[in-house]
Amino acid sequence: MGSGQAVAVFGAYGHTGRFVVAQLRERGFVPVLSGRDADKLKELAASQPGPGLDVRPASVDDPASLDHALAGAAAVVNCAGPFATTAAPVIEAALRAGIPYVDVAAEIEANADTFAHFTDRARAAGVVIVPAMAFYGGLGDLLTTAAMGDWTAADEAHIAYGLSSWHPTAGTRAAGAVSRERRGGRRVRYTKGQLEYCQDAPPTLTWPFPDPMGPRAVIGEYSMADVVTVPSHLDVPEVRCYMTDVAAKELSASDTPAPSPVDERGRSAQTFLVDVVVRSGGTERRAVARGRDIYAVTAPLVVEAVDRILTGRTRTVGVASAGEIFDAPGFLRALSPHVSFELRP
Repeated sequence: MGSGQAVAVFGAYGHTGRFVVAQLRERGFVPVLSGRDADKLKELAASQPGPGLDVRPASVDDPASLDHALAGAAAVVNCAGPFATTAAPVIEAALRAGIPYVDVAAEIEANADTFAHFTDRARAAGVVIVPAMAFYGGLGDLLTTAAMGDWTAADEAHIAYGLSSWHPTAGTRAAGAVSRERRGGRRVRYTKGQLEYCQDAPPTLTWPFPDPMGPRAVIGEYSMADVVTVPSHLDVPEVRCYMTDVAAKELSASDTPAPSPVDERGRSAQTFLVDVVVRSGGTERRAVARGRDIYAVTAPLVVEAVDRILTGRTRTVGVASAGEIFDAPGFLRALSPHVSFELRP
């Protein structure tokens, strides 16, 4: 448990940030609420039960405000996108404070920038930085690592996202627009051991999801953060991501509403099944995760990561993806009851 340690949450009043704040409290941490909008921070603090939480407004273009937000915190979680704008300044503040940094970035380019720009400095400082510690990028990487098991290399990894629906938040739309602009509207895949940008339309096919979902139409070579996180530490020259066609269409439609809560935790009715297949020669291994609400499930992923970092249950320092720094099978099992996880032959 958190034992009362303070964890700064930048972007605390956002859709995902609120789930993270709630999960931190549930795990015994004390969230420090931060972000640009002081009024929204105060409103969030007032809505929380028990003793009042510390509110520390901060902006990425004001390093002193970020330093104040992180002062005395044991770690910082960045939930504020677009991460092309926020990741580097908050990481810089974390390095100045000498504390771990975790974010929930799904932006491919922002995650690649974190690995490219901070790996050496973070390792030299002995600071842990975990980008994409979320449903996209983090969960897929953990599942791929768990499926690999004792393999040191594989020929290919396939990460298929079976979403019942996808009602994107305003943050998802904003981050997606920035990411598409940065790559000139092209899609990106990881093939032949490198990122490749493509102008052509992605393929469509049927993916054989396990029961009860069963075979579903998917968009192949879908641009996902896993093409950065998985190759950052696993020797797999082909990493392919897939998204159920219905979810991809809802994301791209301008009139799809934001997610709406249907239970006491504020989760939506959306369900997911993530099916990962790794292949080496003629052998195949598989890992499957099931759960509900891709935004809500990011919170237990993030907070489990923070807890493991602060209790020394890590395998390296510097910039590292979830599968590299944590014991992947153990981490995934620890997510119960939020995520059900199984390895399949």
